[in-house]
Amino acid sequence: AGDSVIDAEGLVLAPGFIDAHSHHDLQLAEIPDALAAVSQGITTIAAGQDGEHAYPLADLFAELEAVPSAINVASYVGHGTLRGRVMGDDYQREATDQEVQEMVDLLRSEMAAGALGLSSGLEYDPGSFSNTRELIALASATAAMGGRYITHIRSEDQYFWEALDEAIRIGREAGIAVRISHIKLAMTRWWGQTERLRSVLDAARESGVDISADLYPYPAWNAGFSWLATLFPSRDLDRREGAEYILNDMLSPQGILLPEFIPDPAYNGLTIEQIALQRESDPATTLMELLKADIEAGSRSPMLGFAMSEPDIEAIMAWPHTIIGSDGELEGPHPRGFGSFTRVLGHYVRKRNVMPLEEAIRKMTHRSAQDLGIEQRGLIRPGYHADLVLFDPAAVNDRATADEPHLPSVGIHQVWVNGQTVWIGDSAESQVSGHRPGQVIRRK
Repeated sequence: AGDSVIDAEGLVLAPGFIDAHSHHDLQLAEIPDALAAVSQGITTIAAGQDGEHAYPLADLFAELEAVPSAINVASYVGHGTLRGRVMGDDYQREATDQEVQEMVDLLRSEMAAGALGLSSGLEYDPGSFSNTRELIALASATAAMGGRYITHIRSEDQYFWEALDEAIRIGREAGIAVRISHIKLAMTRWWGQTERLRSVLDAARESGVDISADLYPYPAWNAGFSWLATLFPSRDLDRREGAEYILNDMLSPQGILLPEFIPDPAYNGLTIEQIALQRESDPATTLMELLKADIEAGSRSPMLGFAMSEPDIEAIMAWPHTIIGSDGELEGPHPRGFGSFTRVLGHYVRKRNVMPLEEAIRKMTHRSAQDLGIEQRGLIRPGYHADLVLFDPAAVNDRATADEPHLPSVGIHQVWVNGQTVWIGDSAESQVSGHRPGQVIRRK
């Protein structure tokens, strides 16, 4: 008596989706119903990505337990956060042995608070100035406490293969499982080389390195626009060859989109190509001048970089050891924040037949739980937490776009977190429920 019965004929009941690489935590205090996540079936997120985490982690977990949100939250320890706390503003150099030991001490404290492991963001400051020795020391300490290592590798473009080798070396020498964050072939000269990529990863696994990858299903990445300055020689924005490299070898004038340009909102939603035409200038000069303006205004403008090819995305997604992560935010500029998981189910499974539905769900649930090292989630099984998603496999799809990145998906009928409904969808009254049963997930 009192139980509700749902007629789910023709629908699929799956474990709640686990977002292995998420930034949905960044606004969770202000948006605790987590519309972007729950409306696409996400019930658990792994935060602390790309080398940055909320420090100290114990405080974040205490806040989430005192005022829960609609979703479960786990977190990694960010290498960049540790490095910043130890080295302060003097980070543009290699760390001393003493400084590395101080980072290890902070790491152990954060791991004791329940972190899943260590994350690095080696294309970003301050992590970009670290050497491999420093990372092996931290990864070794993480492994000793039962954690894992995930990495935004040192280069996703020009030095991609060398950066991949470094990640494999860290896994081998530290004896730790490694996951490549948001893996991609993000440079036109590497397009079509997925067989080479999979061969490198498979060879590492055969040699004993437990390596995996997460991927978001879009051809564009999202970053701060001013990050492009790091690709100029000596970060000198007057070096025209830096702009030409970005526009010719890595991206294209039409492949750099500015959803919001803080110094001049007149350029919001335009590409470098379109802005150059407005300014009656060439794309390289335009890029250099816009970067200077953005940095002077505080480096706050986001960008989308259309750098990946669809055939590569499909081939990498199909690799058995790839799992799904949105890399998205609750109100970010990239549609992946609202649509990653439903896009996999609608576009890549139903329309493109990249993999069977069951395999896609495994990559979003059980395989992700295993990769994160979390227990009692990712399967529908007695005794497991009741994180569930009910969806229509014939209709599920994303709606978010670069122009309208905050459109909820369709085809997700209902989502439960720890047994409570958090999303009632696929109708004119689709809405979050207002329940906030999310739990903190600590490493066991």
